[in-house]
Amino acid sequence: MSEPQEIHGRGAASNPGNRFERSHYAVSDGDEPGDLSSPDTVLLKDASRSIIAYNESPDVGFDASINPYRGCEHGCIYCFARPNHEYLGFSAGLDFETKILVKEQAPELLRRELMLPSWKPQTLAVSGVTDAFQPIERRLKLTRRCLEVLAEFRNPVVIITKNELVTRDADLLSELASHDAALVFISVTSLRSELARTLEPRASQPQRRLAAIEALARAGIPVGVLVAPVIPGLTDHEMPGILNACRNAGALTAGYVPLRLPFGLAPLFEEWLTLHAPLQKEKVLHRVREMRGGKLNDPNFGSRLRGDGEYAGQLRKLFEMACRKSGLNAPRPKLSTAAFRRPGSQMSLFG
Repeated sequence: MSEPQEIHGRGAASNPGNRFERSHYAVSDGDEPGDLSSPDTVLLKDASRSIIAYNESPDVGFDASINPYRGCEHGCIYCFARPNHEYLGFSAGLDFETKILVKEQAPELLRRELMLPSWKPQTLAVSGVTDAFQPIERRLKLTRRCLEVLAEFRNPVVIITKNELVTRDADLLSELASHDAALVFISVTSLRSELARTLEPRASQPQRRLAAIEALARAGIPVGVLVAPVIPGLTDHEMPGILNACRNAGALTAGYVPLRLPFGLAPLFEEWLTLHAPLQKEKVLHRVREMRGGKLNDPNFGSRLRGDGEYAGQLRKLFEMACRKSGLNAPRPKLSTAAFRRPGSQMSLFG
């Protein structure tokens, strides 16, 4: 097999086999590079008949979420959602960032589900898995149309994104925020532009994310920072600087998640380390194993989002100290369902 080569504008350097498939095509030394050398983004129709997904995880801060897209063109090499693409028959590698499934009827499905008497008003998370503000959203505007529905119903929403495109929808989010029904988290992994370009090739650059925090805060929208993932031996030392910069930009609250590498994500990340951080590779992997019980992944609830052991404890103390120093240790703003309404109902007449 040929050695992996960096692909400009992409996070993954290969398309490893799907763990559910018995066979897959691999490029050998004698083959032509073909499409793998510069794969284009392909949009595929997702025929889902529902848009609200539910989870029972005790360590996730929401029970229901929506996302108009599956797969993510941001191409973040560390993304824990990559293995989900294997359920669709694709690879967690390049397929994840080049084959994007689009739920064209997402706004209509959302409206229908919120109108059901069985819907109990609750906070909906947007981008709980892949980023709903990834590049294609600029053209398709499916996420914005979903936010229009949420604003009409006054249903609370929490957004997690690393794209400044979220500021486009400040008008809708500001309207929701006036009813205590909006909270946005901007995810920041590193403040170093060069590192961000290889870790997160098509996400907004760090300075643009700080600008997004500033713009949202100026619009009266509660905004926080999520330092995620914290990559041991590579970005962990940046945590205080990230938190301080985000607080200066207007962030009110913060969270963090140490790197986790489920299923096929581990070899993809190891491949990235070989290409982009060979000198730090062994240190990074050693620290990950130190947090994950000797393995590269810990799937157990609770510890999977915080890590375990001495190093994980050091990270927690560093985060708490940095939050105190920067003034980011305030409680997370609470969202309310009190203003929820169903358009067309009698109550809406009294708005």
